[in-house]
Amino acid sequence: MSKQSILTGIVVEETTVFTLGELSRACGKPAEWILALVEEGIIEPVSGDQSHWKFHSYCLRRVRIAQRLESDLGLNLAGVALAVELLEEVQALRNRIAILEK
Repeated sequence: MSKQSILTGIVVEETTVFTLGELSRACGKPAEWILALVEEGIIEPVSGDQSHWKFHSYCLRRVRIAQRLESDLGLNLAGVALAVELLEEVQALRNRIAILEK
Protein backbone atom coordinates (compact mmCIF):
# COMPACT_ATOMS: atom_id res chain seq x y z
CA MET A 1 0.00 0.00 0.00
CA SER A 2 1.18 3.49 -0.73
CA LYS A 3 1.21 6.14 1.93
CA GLN A 4 -0.79 9.25 1.06
CA SER A 5 0.02 12.74 2.23
CA ILE A 6 -2.16 15.79 2.31
CA LEU A 7 -0.45 19.07 1.65
CA THR A 8 -1.93 22.41 2.52
CA GLY A 9 -0.76 25.82 1.48
CA ILE A 10 -1.66 29.34 0.63
CA VAL A 11 -1.17 30.78 -2.84
CA VAL A 12 -0.10 34.39 -2.48
CA GLU A 13 0.61 36.90 -5.20
CA GLU A 14 3.69 39.10 -4.90
CA THR A 15 1.51 42.19 -4.65
CA THR A 16 -0.54 40.86 -1.73
CA VAL A 17 -0.23 42.66 1.60
CA PHE A 18 -1.34 41.35 4.97
CA THR A 19 -2.54 43.14 8.06
CA LEU A 20 -1.13 41.99 11.38
CA GLY A 21 -4.31 40.00 12.03
CA GLU A 22 -4.27 38.36 8.60
CA LEU A 23 -0.62 37.37 8.95
CA SER A 24 -1.33 36.00 12.41
CA ARG A 25 -4.24 33.89 11.12
CA ALA A 26 -2.29 32.71 8.06
CA CYS A 27 0.45 31.24 10.21
CA GLY A 28 -1.72 30.21 13.16
CA LYS A 29 0.29 32.18 15.69
CA PRO A 30 -0.78 34.99 18.03
CA ALA A 31 -0.17 38.59 17.02
CA GLU A 32 2.28 38.93 19.92
CA TRP A 33 4.54 36.36 18.27
CA ILE A 34 4.41 38.31 15.00
CA LEU A 35 5.33 41.47 16.95
CA ALA A 36 8.32 39.61 18.41
CA LEU A 37 9.42 38.75 14.85
CA VAL A 38 9.26 42.45 13.98
CA GLU A 39 11.31 43.33 17.05
CA GLU A 40 13.98 40.79 16.03
CA GLY A 41 14.06 42.16 12.48
CA ILE A 42 12.84 38.91 10.94
CA ILE A 43 9.98 40.69 9.20
CA GLU A 44 9.32 44.37 8.64
CA PRO A 45 6.02 46.18 8.27
CA VAL A 46 5.70 48.41 5.22
CA SER A 47 3.35 51.09 6.43
CA GLY A 48 1.43 52.69 9.21
CA ASP A 49 1.62 52.67 12.95
CA GLN A 50 1.39 49.35 14.77
CA SER A 51 -2.40 49.29 14.71
CA HIS A 52 -2.39 49.66 10.89
CA TRP A 53 0.71 47.70 9.93
CA LYS A 54 0.82 46.02 6.53
CA PHE A 55 3.24 43.26 5.56
CA HIS A 56 4.43 42.24 2.08
CA SER A 57 3.60 38.75 0.92
CA TYR A 58 7.23 37.60 1.30
CA CYS A 59 6.82 38.11 5.07
CA LEU A 60 4.50 35.10 5.14
CA ARG A 61 7.31 32.98 3.75
CA ARG A 62 9.73 34.32 6.36
CA VAL A 63 7.18 33.71 9.12
CA ARG A 64 6.70 30.11 7.99
CA ILE A 65 10.47 29.57 7.96
CA ALA A 66 10.70 31.11 11.43
CA GLN A 67 8.00 28.72 12.67
CA ARG A 68 9.88 25.70 11.34
CA LEU A 69 13.21 26.82 12.78
CA GLU A 70 11.63 27.48 16.15
CA SER A 71 9.63 24.25 16.34
CA ASP A 72 11.96 21.81 14.55
CA LEU A 73 15.32 23.08 15.78
CA GLY A 74 14.27 24.75 19.01
CA LEU A 75 15.89 28.06 18.07
CA ASN A 76 15.03 31.21 19.95
CA LEU A 77 14.01 34.25 17.91
CA ALA A 78 17.54 35.69 17.83
CA GLY A 79 18.75 32.37 16.38
CA VAL A 80 15.83 32.33 13.96
CA ALA A 81 16.75 35.84 12.76
CA LEU A 82 20.33 34.77 12.06
CA ALA A 83 19.29 31.52 10.39
CA VAL A 84 16.74 33.26 8.13
CA GLU A 85 19.35 35.81 7.07
CA LEU A 86 21.88 33.08 6.30
CA LEU A 87 19.34 30.96 4.41
CA GLU A 88 18.42 33.94 2.23
CA GLU A 89 22.09 34.71 1.60
CA VAL A 90 22.70 31.11 0.53
CA GLN A 91 19.71 31.31 -1.84
CA ALA A 92 20.98 34.58 -3.32
CA LEU A 93 24.40 33.01 -3.91
CA ARG A 94 22.80 29.97 -5.55
CA ASN A 95 20.83 32.27 -7.83
CA ARG A 96 24.02 34.14 -8.81
CA ILE A 97 25.80 30.87 -9.53
CA ALA A 98 22.90 29.70 -11.70
CA ILE A 99 23.04 32.95 -13.67
CA LEU A 100 26.80 32.70 -14.13
CA GLU A 101 26.57 29.09 -15.30
CA LYS A 102 24.18 30.01 -18.12
